[in-house]
Amino acid sequence: MSVRSVVGRRALQAVCVLAGGALVLTGCTKNTEDNAPTAAKVTVDKVDALAAQLPDKLKSSGKIVIGVNTPYQPNEYKDPSGKIVGFDVDMMDAVAATLGIKADYVESAFEKIIPAIQAGTYDAGMSSFTDTKEREQQVDFTTYFNVRIQWAQQTGKPVDPDNACGKKVAVQATTVEDTDEIPAKSKKCQAEGKPPIDKKAFEEQSAATNALVLGQVDAMSADLPVTAYAVQQAGGKIENSGTAFGSALYGWPVPKGSPLAKVLQGAVQHLIDTGKYQEICKNWGVQSGAIAKAAINGAES
Repeated sequence: MSVRSVVGRRALQAVCVLAGGALVLTGCTKNTEDNAPTAAKVTVDKVDALAAQLPDKLKSSGKIVIGVNTPYQPNEYKDPSGKIVGFDVDMMDAVAATLGIKADYVESAFEKIIPAIQAGTYDAGMSSFTDTKEREQQVDFTTYFNVRIQWAQQTGKPVDPDNACGKKVAVQATTVEDTDEIPAKSKKCQAEGKPPIDKKAFEEQSAATNALVLGQVDAMSADLPVTAYAVQQAGGKIENSGTAFGSALYGWPVPKGSPLAKVLQGAVQHLIDTGKYQEICKNWGVQSGAIAKAAINGAES
């Protein structure tokens, strides 16, 4: 399973929020989050043995340039000051600190990040990329998180993700939920003589969430951290539907054959072994996706 589709996980998203926390569709033009959750920064010390393995370019510059596409709450988005924050950011910042360098985040269209890595514009990418066999032909990945799919429904209006025939289900366009999961389930419905799922694809995840909050759809399918965040921010208007399912690995893409993949792997594993990794996951409420071993190119499909 791929949580960000191979052709591109998402378009640039916009989010608007009411003071009460519920999401609304009208007039969404912002790329920041006014009531964004806060998470304490984890203090990490430099590990000289790992820092010594960095490519010379990063040693001399003292930074790692990372292409990132925002927003995708809670993984990467902007706070009211315009600073890029989130779970992914805290994890990469901790990795950079372990290596004795700074993370320099540069905004980019999602579909342009991997080509820019191949061209040498960015040292790495960080936008909830799913490590897939197809992508591994272009770049190498250092994995750092396991993600599943989680449906949501309006509170008190149950929808079974395994039997949603005839239901309106919101997804973000080009995600695996859009390209793989819902089409497969809809096809199964039709094979059983039931009405297909009425898939509603939105360019922005925030719009898919809003559609559910406003009752325009019966359910929503998204990555588990995204759904968990949406439920938290919706002021009790939506809730989880069923349990999380599937499994895929998020990874940071780096140039094919670059020694940076192994260095990042070593830094992530150090954070895991020292408990700092788990602390960051807990700070963002995503500990259910924590991994015990970082890998290079860990895709199964």
